[in-house]
Amino acid sequence: MSHKPVVAIVGRPNVGKSTLFNKLIGQRLSIVEDTPGVTRDRIYAPCEWRNKEIMLADTGGIEPYSDDVILSQMRRQAQLAIESADAIVLVVDMKTGVTATDADVAAMLLKSSKPVILCVNKVDNIGEVPPEFYEFYNLGLGDPIAVSSVHGHGTGDLLDAVYEHLNFDEGEDEMEGAIKVAVVGRPNAGKSSLVNAIAGEEKVIVSNIAGTTRDATDTLVENQYGRYVMIDTAGIRRKSKVEENIEKYSVLRAYMAVDRADICVIVIDALEGFSEQDSKIAGYAHEQGKGCVIAINKWDAVENKTDKTMNEFLEKLKVDFSFMSYAPIVFISAKTGQRIPKLFEMINMVYEENGRRVTTGMLNEMLAYATARVQPPSDKGKRLKIYYMTQVSTRPPTFASFVNKAELYHFSYQRYLENQIRETFGLEHTPIRMLTREKEK
Repeated sequence: MSHKPVVAIVGRPNVGKSTLFNKLIGQRLSIVEDTPGVTRDRIYAPCEWRNKEIMLADTGGIEPYSDDVILSQMRRQAQLAIESADAIVLVVDMKTGVTATDADVAAMLLKSSKPVILCVNKVDNIGEVPPEFYEFYNLGLGDPIAVSSVHGHGTGDLLDAVYEHLNFDEGEDEMEGAIKVAVVGRPNAGKSSLVNAIAGEEKVIVSNIAGTTRDATDTLVENQYGRYVMIDTAGIRRKSKVEENIEKYSVLRAYMAVDRADICVIVIDALEGFSEQDSKIAGYAHEQGKGCVIAINKWDAVENKTDKTMNEFLEKLKVDFSFMSYAPIVFISAKTGQRIPKLFEMINMVYEENGRRVTTGMLNEMLAYATARVQPPSDKGKRLKIYYMTQVSTRPPTFASFVNKAELYHFSYQRYLENQIRETFGLEHTPIRMLTREKEK
């Protein structure tokens, strides 16, 4: 799998980070919003240039409340970018010129030794740049690139400059052959305790304050179940004022981790239950076709359990996660180590299914049987014909059906065939994609 580099966009409020972000991703995101029950912040999205894809992270979306907070917010954005991005775009504003905050953050980015591209936004007139443009050289970040994110001039030059610094085929050598597992969930659900319980050592500092984990660290784990790289998505400490902003950060971090992972373990706190943040992250994992395991942590701390408690909890979760009903659920305790072995068995099972291939011959045998049992729908006397079906890719398993008329291929019939595929080929625990191709006359 080729590596998709991450490019983070940082800058003060109102310099036009989000406008630039939307311009660069070309609003391609509207296609993914058909998953019911999943709301997504558009803060992380693919951008394609010269036939190569990168992931853009908009660290904006966080507007501080007062001037003294601006600097600390900006530092936090920069920190996030330095930790998780391959290159950083610092956006400054032509109209305000260089501010103290810009200089401070530029100095911080320079120290990081990550490639930084300076983007001067709001240069809205075409032609010669105004003389004030040259003061941005003082930031020490090399040649500034003039961009108008509103009109879109200069975005090609900007992407060219970004791509100069990226390596698209870096292999993750020591991680080769290991299953990459992202441990995601809201702050304080016990993600780090789980990673520690698995790694068997205090790798990540854990304490009871929500979001005390500082850095996202990868831990290589080898045990009797196999080799794994645990990607811990660290939270950031909460303060009531910046509460929701912090949440955006942890969501952005989680998206980045999901992207790099093969399997996502979604950790839910048994005492708190399912939250909107869980739904965003799970929705993103579902859209990316990643295998998921839902781990209910702190089950040992639930009081007055009866034999009904677990079933009631399961019923509720099935509703919450109805858009990914394929994901297996396991009740664990990171503290006591309860059912951690079971968690590994599930990770292996989901990983195997997510990469499984089905031969075209077997698929079409199943198709013949399924269409004989339930006739394809018809409309105004024209009946849907499915000529054949084939698997086009794995991770997630993706199946294309060649049909006479795509609009006859109703959602409900696709769902029926998807269920047949799941049952026949043992693909009950992975997302599956169904594509429709119309056969040309």
